[in-house]
Amino acid sequence: MNNPGTPTLDQLTIFQTIVETGSFAGAGRKLNRAVSVISYGIANLEAQLGVMLFEREGTRRPKLTEQGRAVLAEAKAISQGVDGLRAKVKGMLDGLEAEVNLALDVMLPADRVGLVLRDFAVTFPTVQLRLHVEALGAITALVLDKEAVVGLSGPLSAGVEGIDSRSAGSVAMVPVAAPDHPLGRMMKIEPGAGRDYTQLVLSDRSRFTEGQDYSVFSPKTWRLADLGAKHALLRQGIGWGNMPMPMIEADLFAGTLVRLAMPDHVGGTYRFSGIWRRDTPPGPAASWLLDRFVTLGQDDREMEGMGDV
Repeated sequence: MNNPGTPTLDQLTIFQTIVETGSFAGAGRKLNRAVSVISYGIANLEAQLGVMLFEREGTRRPKLTEQGRAVLAEAKAISQGVDGLRAKVKGMLDGLEAEVNLALDVMLPADRVGLVLRDFAVTFPTVQLRLHVEALGAITALVLDKEAVVGLSGPLSAGVEGIDSRSAGSVAMVPVAAPDHPLGRMMKIEPGAGRDYTQLVLSDRSRFTEGQDYSVFSPKTWRLADLGAKHALLRQGIGWGNMPMPMIEADLFAGTLVRLAMPDHVGGTYRFSGIWRRDTPPGPAASWLLDRFVTLGQDDREMEGMGDV
């Protein structure tokens, strides 16, 4: 029976870096080591495990063998576990943060944000808060770039490498317009009618959403990076668009906006997640913020007949 040896963390790092960069030379540059050292590390790893990780013939670039692909999945899991361990110990050694950088999705209900931050100020009077309010993929970008230690993001954070998350509730996004807008005056909106009018669309310039559209229905669009500006323009009858229900409930009650019964565009559920870098978990104060948003999000109730945005 074959018994593989125990690889070192350094060997696993070399292996993953070759896969990530696509070459032994690229791994050498990233790790600041000679190519010969990279090759030696892989040869030792293969000897330890007793399997070939890369094809040696018929390819100019490193190509994983079937065994190599299996080992890669385990190597990633080990590295993530070590990153989490080191980061957790660092948090214990560092103690309470002097400052917390928090990134919030603009779609979060304002009352919820105010409640959490008011309680935070009372609970952590010595901790300064730096607040970023952004849209779409900008939340994930801030966390990945270490400009925020935790974020409350919409669904665009899902599946991003290096990000861990917890579900933190949701909000209903519904199409609305001013009562004097042509769509707002229609007793019955026919399928496709929204394409004939300008749609106001929230956008941002982050690398996660650049060049991408979400819930865009009309070919005629105005794009805005500010949700408050979009709200104001909708009330002026300039176009129609999707808005988070908590932000426009008072308008619907007062009649300054009307919900559009569009048969082919009913709106959707916008889900929130509390996110942080896997290698930089939040400290005590940031964890408290994360827990509060997650707890409050558990009470969110989804509207019937809506899929996810």
